[in-house]
Amino acid sequence: MSSLGALPVLVAMLGAGVLVASSAFIPRAGADALATSVTAGVLVLCALLLHRASQSPFAYWLGGWRPRGGVTIGISLSIDPMGAGVAMFAALLVLAALVYSIHYFEAVEGLFHGLMLVFLAAMAGFSLTGDLFDLIVFFELMSTVAYALTAYHIEERAPIQGAINFAITNSIAGYAMFVAVALLYARTGALNLAQIGAALDHHHADPLVIVAFALLAVGFLTKAAVVPLHFWLADAHAVAPAPVCVLFSGVMVELGVYAVARLYWEVFAGALAGHVAAVRAILVALGVATALLGALMCVLQRHVKRLLAFSTISHVGVMVCGIGLLTPGALAGVATYAAGHGLAKAALFMLTGVLLHRFATVDEYDLHGRGRGLRVTGVLFAFGGVLLAAVPPLTMFAGKSLIEDGAGRIGYGWLSVVCVLVSMATGGAVLRVAGRVFMGWGPSEGPDPAQARAAEERVDETRGQRDRTPWPMLVVPAVLLALGAAAGLVPGLVPRIASAAARFTDHPAYAAWVLHAARPSWPAAVAVDPSGSAVLAGVLSVVGAVAVAALGLFGRSLPQALPRAARERSRTALRAVRHLHSGHIGDYIAWWTAGAAAVGATCLLALR
Repeated sequence: MSSLGALPVLVAMLGAGVLVASSAFIPRAGADALATSVTAGVLVLCALLLHRASQSPFAYWLGGWRPRGGVTIGISLSIDPMGAGVAMFAALLVLAALVYSIHYFEAVEGLFHGLMLVFLAAMAGFSLTGDLFDLIVFFELMSTVAYALTAYHIEERAPIQGAINFAITNSIAGYAMFVAVALLYARTGALNLAQIGAALDHHHADPLVIVAFALLAVGFLTKAAVVPLHFWLADAHAVAPAPVCVLFSGVMVELGVYAVARLYWEVFAGALAGHVAAVRAILVALGVATALLGALMCVLQRHVKRLLAFSTISHVGVMVCGIGLLTPGALAGVATYAAGHGLAKAALFMLTGVLLHRFATVDEYDLHGRGRGLRVTGVLFAFGGVLLAAVPPLTMFAGKSLIEDGAGRIGYGWLSVVCVLVSMATGGAVLRVAGRVFMGWGPSEGPDPAQARAAEERVDETRGQRDRTPWPMLVVPAVLLALGAAAGLVPGLVPRIASAAARFTDHPAYAAWVLHAARPSWPAAVAVDPSGSAVLAGVLSVVGAVAVAALGLFGRSLPQALPRAARERSRTALRAVRHLHSGHIGDYIAWWTAGAAAVGATCLLALR
């Protein structure tokens, strides 16, 4: 079974090569069939790896170059349940996006399918590799393909601008990470994650180690779109095709959060063992800022794809808070929460693609009442909003309750308030769109007409007649929503995720099974039940989301009830927040530089 370790990456890359090489003569149906078949095969391979790793994690050494005496020369794929599960989840969403694309695109060549398979190969390799240098290489491969997919409609200005913002911001983050790799290699003489971690265990957290940690964290948090490194994400989502947004919001940004968790527990946990409180405070602060700013910007949007993008930023903030708590239980909550969020958000982007297909716009006010005839789409869209509100006892609620319970155990109980606000704002914004578009509620004119112009579809990327919706474009998001709702209800699944999280956070055991082929013993999975306070918070989140939606639809006169001075201050503050998201790459790089410097300086001051 361990010989299957490299096959998910290999099969996806070979499939991509065949598709690109044959794109000139293979028919559209053939490209669709080949791409979906290859992706389904990768999904099966990842499921087999997950089954094997659940019994005992293992390392697959490329070329048979196994370590001797704890020293590595070769490159390993270090496969544990968490990494294999992330790779399988990525394959699932790529498969869903490809099936959806069959009836979404009017004209698409084998190049698109090839890019999607390379993207899959990069995500699988990123999830499974045990080598720091290869982790960055897969990160860069994933990013490069993402830039191309963002600018897939290269004849239009907006996709090019969004892709450039995306590329420059994330490329600078990549350079920062390669500097960190050089620093760690100079200190340890190793690139294997387990060997670097074992070497750093014998050193205190000196400036070199701290700077390397900060650079790696900043690099991967850029991919996760954490404030103030987040500006690229909404611009990319606004112009990328809907099936591509499925992968961006559904799994790509979550991989940035996963990488931060992996690097901390596999590399830096020993060196930073005396600074757990400081690391926790830094990550939680970044997470809270991201969650609240993303929630605010989500509510302010009328461009539906940008609304969903800022919703993703807000939920990533919750995930970063969960990682920052640095406990196995909170990590299990993040994994569960990310799965539910990824499935729900992927479905919502697909349903937004249905609106593009039918009406050639995703402006909330321009779509006022035009979706009345799309009953199934409307029901599914509203259900997606309910899922984002973390309704008990579904998957996102199960993850959120674990994060909240973990926060309460270490004195961070106030994080429950942040989680509730995020669920209320993001779920309420989606429900507001559902009410305005599919029910015709609320006013038909709104602020910021520039968003309305940006939300119009200038290229006819969708396939078929606009007076009907092909059934696969509804079936695929319906299946994803069903999975996103019910995954947390599967008996034993959440306890297994908790067990995988406990193994993932066992820093000494990781080095033992990677470098010495040991078989550590871990406790069996135990039942995980949400507390009464978590259930109450979940109910409050749903009620609050409905209230936010109602205020957005029917509370137009509410601001007028405020004192004039308060109205002016709030408008000034909102204008300032909007102005920050200018779309100008110079502004974004300035904020990235300021954010990276702030994180680095804070780490140097707090972790020495």
